[in-house]
Amino acid sequence: MAKIESGMDAMVDMYIFESNTLLEQLDEILLRTETANVFTDEDINEIFRIMHTVKGSSAMMGFENLQLLSHHGEDMFFMIRENPGKIKDSRFIYDLVFRMSDLFKAEVELIQNGGDYVPTDFSDTIADLEKGAAMIRDVQNQPETSTADSPSVPASTAGVPALPRDENGMSVRIFFQEGCKMEHLRSFLLLNKIREEAHVIDYEPKNLEEDPNAAATIIENGFIITFDKEDDNTVTNIIEKAVNIASYEIISAQENTSAEPTPPPIVEEVSAVIETFVPTPTVSSAPVASPPPRSYEQAPAQQPAPNQQINPGKQSIISVNLSKLDQLHDIVGEIITTETMVISNPELEGLKLESFLKSARELKKLTDELQDTVMSIRMVPLAGPFQKMNRIVRDMKVKLGKDVELKIEGETTEVDKSIVDNLNDPLMHLVRNCMDHGIENNAQDRVEAGKSAKGTITLNAASSSGEVIITVSDDGGGIDTEKVLKKAEENGLLYKSAREYTEREIQNMILLPGFSTNEVVTEYSGRGVGMDVVRQNIEKCGGTLTVESVFGEGTTFIIKIPLTLAIIEGMEVEVAETIFTIPISAIKESFKVKGSDIIHDTQRGEMIMIRGVCYPILRLHEKFTIDTKIVDFEDGILILVETDKKNVCIFADRLIGEQQVVVKPFPPYLNRYNIKGAGLSGCTIMGDGSIALIIDVANLIEGYQ
Repeated sequence: MAKIESGMDAMVDMYIFESNTLLEQLDEILLRTETANVFTDEDINEIFRIMHTVKGSSAMMGFENLQLLSHHGEDMFFMIRENPGKIKDSRFIYDLVFRMSDLFKAEVELIQNGGDYVPTDFSDTIADLEKGAAMIRDVQNQPETSTADSPSVPASTAGVPALPRDENGMSVRIFFQEGCKMEHLRSFLLLNKIREEAHVIDYEPKNLEEDPNAAATIIENGFIITFDKEDDNTVTNIIEKAVNIASYEIISAQENTSAEPTPPPIVEEVSAVIETFVPTPTVSSAPVASPPPRSYEQAPAQQPAPNQQINPGKQSIISVNLSKLDQLHDIVGEIITTETMVISNPELEGLKLESFLKSARELKKLTDELQDTVMSIRMVPLAGPFQKMNRIVRDMKVKLGKDVELKIEGETTEVDKSIVDNLNDPLMHLVRNCMDHGIENNAQDRVEAGKSAKGTITLNAASSSGEVIITVSDDGGGIDTEKVLKKAEENGLLYKSAREYTEREIQNMILLPGFSTNEVVTEYSGRGVGMDVVRQNIEKCGGTLTVESVFGEGTTFIIKIPLTLAIIEGMEVEVAETIFTIPISAIKESFKVKGSDIIHDTQRGEMIMIRGVCYPILRLHEKFTIDTKIVDFEDGILILVETDKKNVCIFADRLIGEQQVVVKPFPPYLNRYNIKGAGLSGCTIMGDGSIALIIDVANLIEGYQ
């Protein structure tokens, strides 16, 4: 299948979503079992179900290479299930399955990118999977496992005893509705349903999952199932309730064209993916009442009336394409902007419009509720990207030979979906940096320093003042500031005298483009790229990245990102004719002061004491070089803001009022000026059409204590 057929976009999207979800579950199970060094029956069955699911859905979508890859993975785990506790080389098995999972993910990503999709050849990996399955099978070393003198059967049926044909068996020939397509998979699903309630002896054609040509055979000759006569009423009842059945007929056992019975394949739970694409009704496990007597002639299956609705079962969760949520999000933003323009229209100033104002308040209440609902829909926990780091740590432990434990805290913290998608790469680079640079190469060095021989990397997330703080820390050797400063000087990255740099500024030099302390280029570092890209990616989603380290004790990377990027509650303040918006979440209080209340400190400048605590004062007009007539504190207003345990009083001309604003990013050509570093995060459109600048409190008060 070199190109995705038109009209299949929805099915492909669902296939991609379900496959990625199942592969992530596979990684989690493998990581857990590798740590415990044991496969429980539940783990093996779950892995087998996952492989069976992705195989069936890949076959249905026509991705034959992925179907074949997952089929051989399923074979190997079937062998593990049949030979519990007899795996000689578990490392080989884990590395092989992780490799298969990575290849599957990469192939799914190629499909997701669209265009002309060229299937990848997985022959080498498939050969290794066959080798792994054979290695596990050979451990059993029993005569009955040999297949040299026996007819070949699919690997998925190996080890299952053949069911003899029952002399009292009877058969049914089933025909599907013309044009329903995928008759072989529909037959497979129907066979599974019948197996749940009846004793199936044989069926024809075979290899329903793996042989697409079986569909043509079924269209021409029908799908034949042979079962125990005692289950006659049960089987026919299931067939009559099934969808897309055109007709069926009861035939004698001798009419069955199957020459020899073959072992039935292992039937596992059919995935939600297949059930989504090929719906089947739910069959109750309770005994089925016998239908009225009937002749064994071809009869039409019972079909619902044209206006009759089939109850698909109660559904409380649905999957929605992210682009639709983005569109809804943008529309809500425009509604809020338009609402502000209507309510704050200058033409209404001075008019007595009580009914209008009452309606305006009600409208604002509804738009606030709409915004909160849309925001909550987009909020997802950080558990997804956090759990993926387990795989990064596991692979690097093997390749670097380091014994490291990953601890995850606060993974239930929720942020906007668009932010979560942008965090995967930054977190991966930071964890890799901790593994490669942070954790010591020699465990003995750790023991001599009074640490545990096993290193620890900690991922932590917590909400604070409208933003999420994510930390990636290690208990390794920390950052050698002398080495970093020397390397930065050699690379020409210093813009002032080396003596003028603080320890924190030196530590953050590792985030500069082209900086690397590794002398040898490895798979993970040494090329001078990575950390600056991490910082840029985090800044793209409105966040910041800083580094804190204690030499000999460890390093911590601190990521601060907003809960959401689009709509915030803000307090509008004025400086001359310039309007600024300060996020409400960062404001503690605002107040007027007298000139005599101001304290002049020789080192920290102007300060004010509030309830026994001194806070520095930041004049907005001086920070942004704005010419204003309001320079005396008695004529203006002070706003006490707090972020990351830092407090500063911001001085402005006057307060305008609280307003819900839609955050608009600055044009890309302004990125060269580091506007965010100066304390501005974006802008918004006011009710009169003017532009207000949104203050980034964390960057604005950086350096103030």
